[in-house]
Amino acid sequence: MLSKTAKLALRVNEANPNHHLWNNRGIWWCHITVHKADSTSERLRFSLKTRALEKARDRRDRIIRDISMHYSVAA
Repeated sequence: MLSKTAKLALRVNEANPNHHLWNNRGIWWCHITVHKADSTSERLRFSLKTRALEKARDRRDRIIRDISMHYSVAA
């Protein structure tokens, strides 16, 4: 279980609208990293369950927004 002292690692490249996205056989996925208080990290990967890039970006943004409400963000 993630604690409140964990930090979400988000490096957003404004020049790349597809940051944190990758396409795996036509389906878009989101991946982010959470750095925990015990000096370990955990990669979180979510299938966005869409083949449409615009829909994937919207879903990624909602996931990041939701997770950011629970953890501080490490830039």
